[in-house]
Amino acid sequence: MSLTISTANAQTTQKQNPYTLVYEGAITENVKGKANIHPVSYKLNGIDIAANVYTPAGYDPSKKYPAVVVAHPNGGVKEQTAGLYAQRLAEAGYITLAADAAYQGASGGEPRHTDNPAYRTEDIHGMADFITQYKGVDANRLGILGICGGGGYTLKATQSDKRFKAVATLSMFNSGEVRRNGFQNSQLATIQERLQQATDARAQEAAGGKIIYAGVASITDEEIARTSTDLYREGYLYYYRTYAHPNSTFLYTMSSLLDLMTWDAAANMDLINQPLLMIAGSKADTKYMTDEAFSKATNAKNKELFLIDGATHIQTYWKPEYVSQAVNKLVNFYQTNL
Repeated sequence: MSLTISTANAQTTQKQNPYTLVYEGAITENVKGKANIHPVSYKLNGIDIAANVYTPAGYDPSKKYPAVVVAHPNGGVKEQTAGLYAQRLAEAGYITLAADAAYQGASGGEPRHTDNPAYRTEDIHGMADFITQYKGVDANRLGILGICGGGGYTLKATQSDKRFKAVATLSMFNSGEVRRNGFQNSQLATIQERLQQATDARAQEAAGGKIIYAGVASITDEEIARTSTDLYREGYLYYYRTYAHPNSTFLYTMSSLLDLMTWDAAANMDLINQPLLMIAGSKADTKYMTDEAFSKATNAKNKELFLIDGATHIQTYWKPEYVSQAVNKLVNFYQTNL
């Protein structure tokens, strides 16, 4: 990945795609005999959800197909890696759904960029509601793939939602643990201070004041180069340079921390009794989160931890050889368990 690729370049690429997809090999037009994309919208608790359904080649609504919903990373949108995996799985014969979380992307909800674990978990239940009613979907063969933060929310949603018959995560990120303890437990000393900041932000919102945001609004090439962790350095490149999308952001409301910091994706993992596949890069600095959750999934059926040799967290989003390994593993997993 190069620092010389600008956001402008990413936006130019995006303008060449009527569906604003920014991943490599994206569908630019629906061609008969190939996987197709169908922009859809639906209501979830009164909020408009923007989503894309991908159908396999030769899709016939009178037939029955297995389906997979894909939950996007924190800060990500359906047009990035979630769409890439949704398209690749559709090419393998699945009806797939990639949806923007409520309050994020092209979906509705105010204040913008709210990152509440309960909402993100509800988004996943809502994806199941929608796709199981879609023509051609076999509701008894529904799988899920959660990427990064979407992976953490997938673990939580599938603890209770047994419509999902096969559960997979890629580069799982436990948002609650990281917002509470810091990445790699680097902020344990400031937990109470950050809870106070979140409390103050909530109070300010309630009083009609300005919404305070946490995260990174924009970043220079120099700042990216100086970032020490692979996750954030490569993440800034991915989201702000090479695969930038105007609906994608690294920001979230400071008040979201009130909910995030008391939440944990790895809690109650023993409730997952479905088949479980967790995929991570062998070099990912986030791998500790996958390891922790996986070890707690004591009741999951034929569970497997699959490592992509040499891959970092962000490289699993886009690097062709790593994406292909992940997709091949996922297809094998869904074929066996759906």
